[in-house]
Parts: sequence; structure tokens; C-alpha cells
Amino acid sequence: QVQLVESGGGLVQPGGSLRLACAASGFTFSRYHMNWYRQAPGKERELVARIFTTGSTYYADSVKGRFTISRDNAKNTVFLQMNSLKPEDTAVYYCNAPTLGAWGQGTQVTVSS
Repeated sequence: QVQLVESGGGLVQPGGSLRLACAASGFTFSRYHMNWYRQAPGKERELVARIFTTGSTYYADSVKGRFTISRDNAKNTVFLQMNSLKPEDTAVYYCNAPTLGAWGQGTQVTVSS
């Protein structure tokens, strides 16, 4: 069955970096757009970044220039490189395959000194 498993979250100081990974299985990964969402406490889940099958990307204004989404179709994995992290980036980050309606379990990212 379709499965998305995130990893790479953790605690980091402001200005630091983290790299999230989402391992996909159960579908032909290269044929699907992939998203990263996040949800902070008390807030709605928001789209952070999207990568299309062509490799084109989209970013929310709040992360543009700091985050980079990429994919490795050979490894069925999508990544989110997060640099210059801010406390307001603290959230649970989710991997999503939108046309399949599939979500991962989420990985916690905490930015704090």
C-alpha cells in the first residue's frame, strides 16, 4: 500500500539547518508531484513546498530563499533542506502525495535556543 515515512526532524538553534527526508513506497514515485506541509500548534496545516514531476518547484513566501525541496526518483525519496531556521519554523512537518491523498506521520522540527 501507499506509504510515506518522514525522518530528519529534531531540535536546532535559530540560524541552524536540518534536512528532512520522506521515503515513499507503494506507488510509482516519479509520476507524482510531492509536497511538504507543516502544522504549528494552534495553527492550520500550511503548504511549505512542492516539487513537480518535471522537477519544477514552488515555495511558500515564508520559506523562499531558505528552504529547498528536491527529489531522488531512484531512491523514491523527497527532501526538504531547511537553512537559516527561525523559531517560527517550529512545527510538525508532513510529506504529502496530493493526487493520492497520502500523508506521512510527520516529523517534529523545533527551532529554539
